[in-house]
Amino acid sequence: MNRVGVAFALCALVGGLFPPEALADAMPGPPVAAATSWWVWPVALFVVCFALGIVAVPAGVGGGVLFVPIVSGFFPFHLDFVRGAGLLVALASALAAGPPLLRGGLASLRLALPLALLASASSIVGALAGLALPASTVQVALGLAILGIVAIMAAAKRSEYPEVKAPDSLSIALGMHGVFADHGGRQVSWHAHRSPAGLAIFLGIGVLAGMFGLGAGWANLPALNLVMGVPLKVSAGSSSFILSLVDSSAAWVYINQGAVLPMVAVPSVIGMMLGARIGARLLGVLSATVVRRLVLALLVLAGVRALLKGLGAWN
Repeated sequence: MNRVGVAFALCALVGGLFPPEALADAMPGPPVAAATSWWVWPVALFVVCFALGIVAVPAGVGGGVLFVPIVSGFFPFHLDFVRGAGLLVALASALAAGPPLLRGGLASLRLALPLALLASASSIVGALAGLALPASTVQVALGLAILGIVAIMAAAKRSEYPEVKAPDSLSIALGMHGVFADHGGRQVSWHAHRSPAGLAIFLGIGVLAGMFGLGAGWANLPALNLVMGVPLKVSAGSSSFILSLVDSSAAWVYINQGAVLPMVAVPSVIGMMLGARIGARLLGVLSATVVRRLVLALLVLAGVRALLKGLGAWN
């Protein structure tokens, strides 16, 4: 089946299996939002996610960290449905990127699996806590988390080859070392250090990923690169693998609780994936610095909006 046929099949799936009434429970907002034609919001969601996918790749951020604050702040969907869809958006992106990175030797299973195990367990705790708390409380916490992410992204510096004087005993026992091919086929050996601190950080990352549905790519990369001393390329590759495991665990909690609505999730995932393909092609044309500043400005706006919405000051 060609791409046009796949597109028609997806449209038939969305229109035939998920009736318009499915959006009713996702819109707790004013009557005007509920009175809008049912197809307007999925189409708008697809367009917005397509644009987010385009800017996410050059900016070097995951789709989930853009999706949740922007969609929860400016669409009339309940926060639980947005967080559930956000996990699927981040998961789809990670699964698409994972196999090529593994084949290319840029993702280390020995590095990723211990970290992913802890983060997956804590993401379940975070998802359960997020669904149990009042929506206004989670909205305020989301706003604070987004503003904190902006600060981390603005201040974080990346090191392509961090200096690791000696690995610690835990990283040696877990086999957190390896070799990857750099530019021109040069073999570069690496090993991690400060692994106890890294494991503790990933416990916290899992809680945030599950509670807010943000994915965890924004935090995985700095933790691996700056804290544990893993080279930048291996950090990026292993981050996608960790993300796929962590988001899978948290997503099942949302699915089990009925917080994943296909009318919200399907156009979001399709739009983000198609936009990411365009963004990857524009990577050499667009200015990464300009796009990154634009993304940070959008996140600041979305974070302030989420904070004020949770406090009842901007509904």
